Amino acid sequence: MLAPARIMYVMSGALGVVAAAAAALSFFDSSLLTGAPVAVGCLRGTALVMLVGGLPVLAAAMLWTAHGSARGLVIWLGALGYLLYQAVMFCFATPVNGLFLIYVAYLGLAVWSTVLLLRVTDLAGYRARISPRLPARFIAGFAFAIGVLNAGAWLARIVPALVNGTPVAMVQDTGLLTNPVFVQDLAIWLPLLITAAVATWRRRTWGLLVTGAMLAMFVLESLGIATDQWFGATAAPLSAAASLSMVPAFAVLAVISAVPLIWYCRNLDRTH
Repeated sequence: MLAPARIMYVMSGALGVVAAAAAALSFFDSSLLTGAPVAVGCLRGTALVMLVGGLPVLAAAMLWTAHGSARGLVIWLGALGYLLYQAVMFCFATPVNGLFLIYVAYLGLAVWSTVLLLRVTDLAGYRARISPRLPARFIAGFAFAIGVLNAGAWLARIVPALVNGTPVAMVQDTGLLTNPVFVQDLAIWLPLLITAAVATWRRRTWGLLVTGAMLAMFVLESLGIATDQWFGATAAPLSAAASLSMVPAFAVLAVISAVPLIWYCRNLDRTH
């Protein structure tokens, strides 16, 4: 049985309710938000994608998994990863405001929902649902390339700023003390993606599961970045922290990333 314990449905359901409240209040009542206009705009864009993308995907994946689907389990985990990523942004990329406790509850539920789902997942049962024809090395290569290129892009911005003695350039116009995107990407998500990709190359079950989930997460996140860049650039046209040129770039990246994800999912829930 791949369907996780009932507690997981309760936890993820509670996460969905709290995340929806955080996103809806942030998007529909921007007077509650404080900070630089570009940061407020980006947060509203993120909130919109959560409402119309991340949360519906989470609900659908939970239902799919309840019917025994391995594909649903992968997308569920990916949606949790996406929501966890955004929870960090809600808590640390916007100055403290009246929604603070809702943001904290959202972050806590996202962390523990992800940890518990990983904890109760039946890896042996999941492996039995993977077709021998799954192109593990192609998917691993794509995921590895995404991780390395993403890390390289961030370091190309960070290292010159540090060498030139201008670290504040990394948060220019945002009103932030540090950049939580750089922090969580370089400390957590990109090392996890690269490590999981190596394990996928070797067809390790945990690597296959995590890589598939992170592909789903990456598709949602790319759509989120495209949207938050549009909102941020519209709110503060002169800010260097958001650019309309990033909108089509990340929209295309979302489509490109969806290709290996679809190929991956087509080779689950089948044994031939």
